[in-house]
Amino acid sequence: MFEPDVFLESSITPAQLALNQELAVILADEPRVYEIGAVETRRRRESGLGRAGMPVYLTDIAAETVCPGLGDSDSVGLRIFRPDVINGVLLWIHGGGWVLGSAKMQDQALWDIAQKSGVAVVSVDYRLAPEHPYPSGPDDCEAAALWVIEHASSEFGSSNLVIGGASAGGHLAAVTLLRLRDRHGFTNWQGADLVYGAYELSGGSPSQSSIGKDSLVIDEKIMNWFYDSFLQNNEDRHDPDISPLYADLHDMPPALFTVGTLDPLLDDSLFMHARWIAAGNRSDLAIYPGGPHAFNGQESALATAANDYRISTIKDWVS
Repeated sequence: MFEPDVFLESSITPAQLALNQELAVILADEPRVYEIGAVETRRRRESGLGRAGMPVYLTDIAAETVCPGLGDSDSVGLRIFRPDVINGVLLWIHGGGWVLGSAKMQDQALWDIAQKSGVAVVSVDYRLAPEHPYPSGPDDCEAAALWVIEHASSEFGSSNLVIGGASAGGHLAAVTLLRLRDRHGFTNWQGADLVYGAYELSGGSPSQSSIGKDSLVIDEKIMNWFYDSFLQNNEDRHDPDISPLYADLHDMPPALFTVGTLDPLLDDSLFMHARWIAAGNRSDLAIYPGGPHAFNGQESALATAANDYRISTIKDWVS
């Protein structure tokens, strides 16, 4: 059980407060994706012009392959990290509002997980909106999951499978679990590392619907732009394949939900954690005071604590 003190402003450390203030200044000068568009935002990030700086590509460590797409769709790119000791395989789905990011934009973080948790990491290069709206991204993640299920033992020497993702990737990971259960009868996952995911895409959760203009990293306008870019054909946003919060969640693996108290997607994790348990599954909810969206990518004590706990949990799942 989490305690109410975690949500109090007094629980936010001075160091995290200072870091958030610094982030607000940086964000004030950063063009928003809905102002300059997806293509230019991607170019800026890949060129090191985003707030995260120049991406670190571990080209000497990462391997690349492809797996078949669903139906007549093209193949799906996979970026693979193999540590010396492999006790399991993590299928990782990156974030970026279904619009930004790629399988290679978080190499160092994934290599850390691989080494410290003892898992091979398979990162999915799914198709991005708005060029490829729903269901392209979920289809690619489903295809990647099927490849991992078929090849885990032969490629990596382990059938201990874990799935994870952050932000939009957390959403896609949850959708992938449901698709594998319902379409393929597969539920043999050891765990789900779900990091500040969006599980209700109508924007109806209280923390989403009350986003203030001063919200760090993501605000209501950005979230609606992401949703509209991903969902372009008047889909029912309460469909469980779009908003997994509304799904029947039976036979899901143990989950770890990670979220910060200043994240507009806070309620998504709170509600999904509760529904996960109500469906008869095990779930752990880790809430971090003062953490904005994507806080675990910062250089901070809060980020270290969150990432260390995720890594230890993954290690336990595959041990």
